[in-house]
Amino acid sequence: MLKILVRRLVSALFTLAFVAVVVFAVAEALPGDACTAYLGRLAQGERLDNCRASLDLDQPAAKRFVHWARDLAQGDLGNSLKRKKPIEEIVGPRFRNTVILGTVAALIGIPLAIVLGVFAGVYRDKIPDFVISGVSLLAMTIPEFVIATLLIFVFAISFQWFPAVTILPTDAGIREILPNIVLPVITLAFVMTAHILRITRASVIDAMHSEYVKMATLKGVPFRRVVFRHMLPSALLPTINIVALTIAWLLSGVVVIEKVFNYPGLGTLIIQSIFDRDLPLVQAIALMFALIYIAVNLIADLLVILLNPKLRSQVSGEGG
Repeated sequence: MLKILVRRLVSALFTLAFVAVVVFAVAEALPGDACTAYLGRLAQGERLDNCRASLDLDQPAAKRFVHWARDLAQGDLGNSLKRKKPIEEIVGPRFRNTVILGTVAALIGIPLAIVLGVFAGVYRDKIPDFVISGVSLLAMTIPEFVIATLLIFVFAISFQWFPAVTILPTDAGIREILPNIVLPVITLAFVMTAHILRITRASVIDAMHSEYVKMATLKGVPFRRVVFRHMLPSALLPTINIVALTIAWLLSGVVVIEKVFNYPGLGTLIIQSIFDRDLPLVQAIALMFALIYIAVNLIADLLVILLNPKLRSQVSGEGG
């Protein structure tokens, strides 16, 4: 177990290093820089040169990457070129807000997806399955911003039940945030439920056709006991990875949703940072997204190994 953990950690570090190089290269490829964005029409001549010199933007890209990577290895994300503050102070509250939004959506969407997926799988090719599968397929094909726009039109404009956008300071308390994120949470939960539901349904159908479930049925074991005692433990194992991917997406891929609802999270911040050409801030947020994605998938892989007796025995055999 220790060997596989070390291997996964080393692989994750190499992946993160590769992502850091790509993020820096892509950020450098963006047209303009912080000085051209700040000075606008005045971005020319000596004024532009002085601005770039003050921000070290006149240094070669390779040299700036080495300095950035060195500081990053020491846990220093650097300073924002636009806001003139340490990046840690800027992204901290925004990261908290994104975690709140993603956590609430996950607490609603994941249990709902598993319950509906099990229900659809157990009653395969019957009316409940057709309805659930049809709605989930619709949710997977409609873009997130379209779902968000429809929810705003119906519940914010027509019925006026919820606010259309989130008008809150970045450091607002959780009690202030929760009543204002109903529509963003519904949008995220709707989309994530569809993906987890499809995988859960497929796993349940496979488990229902397994030998041990057939044997339990032939022995006269009650249907509910077959489902909850024999089928569910093995059927839910394959959903761990898709749940992990969904959580990673929730925390690192909510850019569109946050922008639509003007939510003060990392998604909105990275869009504004790109507009400002605040490359250190863009790079820091992109790396945070990558780190979240890698960490969540690493945890999911380890959970699958721990919960699956076959994989656990294989790992023990390799260790021995």
